Amino acid sequence: MTLRRLLTAAVVVLTSLVCLGTGAAAAATPTYSRYVALGDSYTSGPFIPFLRLDPIGCVRSTNNYPALLAATLHVSSYTDVSCGGADTTNMTAAQSVPLFGTNPPQFNALRADTDLVTVGIGGNDDGVFGNVVGTCPGLRASDPTGAPCKAHFTVNGQDTLLASIAATQGRVTAVVQGIHQRSPHARVLVIGYPRIAPPTGTCPDVLPFADGDYPYLDSIEHALNAAVSNAAAAANATYVDTYGPSLGHDACAGDNAWVQGQSFDLFAAYPYHPRKAGMVGEAGIIAGVLGASRVVTTVTPHAPTASVSTLTALAHALVKG
Repeated sequence: MTLRRLLTAAVVVLTSLVCLGTGAAAAATPTYSRYVALGDSYTSGPFIPFLRLDPIGCVRSTNNYPALLAATLHVSSYTDVSCGGADTTNMTAAQSVPLFGTNPPQFNALRADTDLVTVGIGGNDDGVFGNVVGTCPGLRASDPTGAPCKAHFTVNGQDTLLASIAATQGRVTAVVQGIHQRSPHARVLVIGYPRIAPPTGTCPDVLPFADGDYPYLDSIEHALNAAVSNAAAAANATYVDTYGPSLGHDACAGDNAWVQGQSFDLFAAYPYHPRKAGMVGEAGIIAGVLGASRVVTTVTPHAPTASVSTLTALAHALVKG
């Protein structure tokens, strides 16, 4: 073979390798332009630095999983309307929030050209999540080794929380259908809830439930995630499991925890809600589902965020409420 033919062959091979490499990179970086995030406080990220002001009462963090995902995907348009306390009704109805704010109906953010939507909703329907964290810790003293919370929510042999969750499934299905109607070309991801309680053991100083109510709390979360997963399947959306991958990151996991325990850290997390580490973990899980291999772990805010005095006033309002 002549030198010219050898050089020509080398160029062809090199060009092929470059093209293959480019194709692999493209496959690893999904292309989305207009991303909308919907959801409740497990999406908004209460008190994870830094809190946005639009409105402040939604306790929407600049470092929640939607913000990290948007930065990872390099989307050209990103709208996060998640709001603490939201339930499925707040997709189509405005939500009043602390400090005289209002979050418009979350569906208002959807457009015909929206091509990616994440939604994390359902835990607040019928007050399920609030009932658990608001009631169970106070019952521990009455029966520390038993399951007083489970007994409290069992009426005439029926678990009232599980009954509420069964109804939630249909509501979440309707939410996903509503997203498809407004954004027919969007990839829709329905995000599950991460693990709160460990599979074994207890940590009453962090998670002040009676010993027998740890598996009860876990069973409620299993049921909620199953309802959300079934809703996604029924409405032709992708369910993203954050419960399974959060094994070892429950509230009892110390520095490895993705979810805060009972204490309120004004500059890190609201009680029983995700920490920054949880948001990074969830963003990584979601990015993996979308085909992205790496995730941005911190986003620097480009707009004014809440001051210490505003955070303190908001915290007092939330605790009082």
